[in-house]
Amino acid sequence: MPADTVLRDQHGSAVRLGELWAEGPALLVLVPAAFSTHCSAELGALAASVAAFDDAGVQVAALSCDPVPSLRAWSEAGDYPFPLLSDFWPHGAVSRALGAFDEELGVSCRLSVLVDSAGTTWWSLRHPHDRARTLQEHLGALEQLPRRG
Repeated sequence: MPADTVLRDQHGSAVRLGELWAEGPALLVLVPAAFSTHCSAELGALAASVAAFDDAGVQVAALSCDPVPSLRAWSEAGDYPFPLLSDFWPHGAVSRALGAFDEELGVSCRLSVLVDSAGTTWWSLRHPHDRARTLQEHLGALEQLPRRG
């Protein structure tokens, strides 16, 4: 996981990837396209259940190759309570580093990774573009975390 990579969130603020999991685990959810049906359904389900991730101490963030203005509009329309990160330029660099960039379509693949505070991937899930990940699958990632004290 490229921890030192800096991306812009939906507000244009710089976010270093390693900051997402510096205080505890993070679930990074890569999506192909803002405002698309499956991507909106996935993020909507995560937003509705964000308390389960908060209770587990897991920071949720989404990433796509869309530009910041698109992510801001999508975030406002969906009322997403977590960062939406833009992998727009250099186009798809983080997605490529994760082996999750579709060269033909120029978008991120549908990949979720759960990373611990040391930057170690504890869990991952990949689906084809036409198959949304379910909330239950994402909640299942929490079972992969080591038990807290």
